[in-house]
Amino acid sequence: MDMQENSDLIIEQLNAEILKQNQQIAELNAKLKWYEEQFRLSREKQFGASSEKTDPEQINLFNESEDSADPKLEEPTVETITYQRRKKQAGQREDKLKGLPVEIIEYRLEEHEQVCPSCRGSLHEMSTQVRQELKIIPAQVSVVKHVQYIYACRQCEKDNITTPIIKAKMPKPILPGSLASPSILAYIMDQKYTSSLPLYRQEQQFSRLGIDLSRQTMANWLLNAADPWLKIIYDRMHEQLLKQDILHADETTLQVLKEPGRLAESKSYMWLYRTGRDGPAIVLYDYQTTRASKHPDSFLSGFTVYLQTDGYSGYGKLNGVTLVGCWAHARRKFTEALKALPTAQKDKPVAASVGLDYCNRLFAIERQLKELSSQEHYEKRLELSKPMLDDFYTWLKKQRQQTLPKSAFGQAITYCLNQWDDLNHFLLDGRLEIDNNRAERSIKPFVIGRKNFLFSNTPRGAKGSAIIYSIIETAKENNLKPYNYLVYLFERLPNVDTQDSVTVDSLLPWSDTLPVDCRMPNHKDTTNDS
Repeated sequence: MDMQENSDLIIEQLNAEILKQNQQIAELNAKLKWYEEQFRLSREKQFGASSEKTDPEQINLFNESEDSADPKLEEPTVETITYQRRKKQAGQREDKLKGLPVEIIEYRLEEHEQVCPSCRGSLHEMSTQVRQELKIIPAQVSVVKHVQYIYACRQCEKDNITTPIIKAKMPKPILPGSLASPSILAYIMDQKYTSSLPLYRQEQQFSRLGIDLSRQTMANWLLNAADPWLKIIYDRMHEQLLKQDILHADETTLQVLKEPGRLAESKSYMWLYRTGRDGPAIVLYDYQTTRASKHPDSFLSGFTVYLQTDGYSGYGKLNGVTLVGCWAHARRKFTEALKALPTAQKDKPVAASVGLDYCNRLFAIERQLKELSSQEHYEKRLELSKPMLDDFYTWLKKQRQQTLPKSAFGQAITYCLNQWDDLNHFLLDGRLEIDNNRAERSIKPFVIGRKNFLFSNTPRGAKGSAIIYSIIETAKENNLKPYNYLVYLFERLPNVDTQDSVTVDSLLPWSDTLPVDCRMPNHKDTTNDS
């Protein structure tokens, strides 16, 4: 081999080494960019705003000038500043107080004081001046003794071998042999599952009221009241749930310490199933040890039509069910992609902003169609949303070819394309929603409660919590007062035929026969727009 050939070989080896090093540098730069994105995302999650809503003024960010421009409009010569002052609506305070019990305290002059200071003539009542206040009555505890009188016949006592014994009617207790009353059971449940007040803090609270009531006793009461009594209502609601056309589902983790055959650190799951816009509002929790697809398959056995989820693949094995995707999750991916950008790029027209803009415009259309009927909603979606979705799909496929898959923006694109069919299924029926926020709102009370009680001790406790949460959240969805409704259930259930479906139906949260004091006064829909 001559010198020239040797030099060419060395150059070739060096070029190959340079190429290899350049590839390594590119890979390292890509990894560095990914780690920087993850760092910025973690910082944003820790310290940034939690809301994913976009300012309506930013929805048409990229065609703002075209949409807003009017060539016929004259140039302004004088700057004019206008503002609107909100006027207080008449009767606003009275509306807030409507439905509350009223206590009237009257202040009159004594008869000897009804004398005119000027002429000493008699005074008469000319008018009144009213001041209104809100009064609260703190928790009070008392003992209720149920005394049942027993009767016998004196004549039979004298003349007959046996004597008839007749007892006065007395309602059956919710927990025989226990001090628990319907009111204290309802109170403990309401405090724990509505207000997220753990049992140990309730124990302290009762102690300050002069009552020695341990958390173990309260826990036993809750479990024994949940099953069998509240489970009767739960099972009937489950039957009604499966009859609906549209359901929402979600799931979250739960730690159960004493799960047979599993470590205490193992993750269990609380599944959430609920109805949509139509039909009775039903919210059901279901405790399971895993996130396996067999659990929704079992719980939703017999259900067919539409199930809206967040895209978790475990729901994909349900037979006869059309899955509907969640555009809030798709939007969230693009929001995270923007949050992952360096600060200097966040305000620039980057590709992630275009993806977010597409999502925002879809939600803007939904807000416009909010008041329409289901059929009108369906038709308008095909007219307005379908063309936008087609454009979005074309844009996504183009962006995928020039975006790193593992970047935050790449993950947003991948999520949308992988979920595309499910994301488009909201077009199939005007009753369907564009997102799964309804399920996320319903599972949130459990997530908040979990932060306070941290874990469940046993599977029985987790199942009991699922039942109680289901009753309380369904009651809230039907504009009931959870405490009053629970008291009513605990008074009625031991004293009615629970095998009679008509009787059980009369106790369901949406029943028209529930007492007035179970219902919320002045209820206003506080559901937030997406």
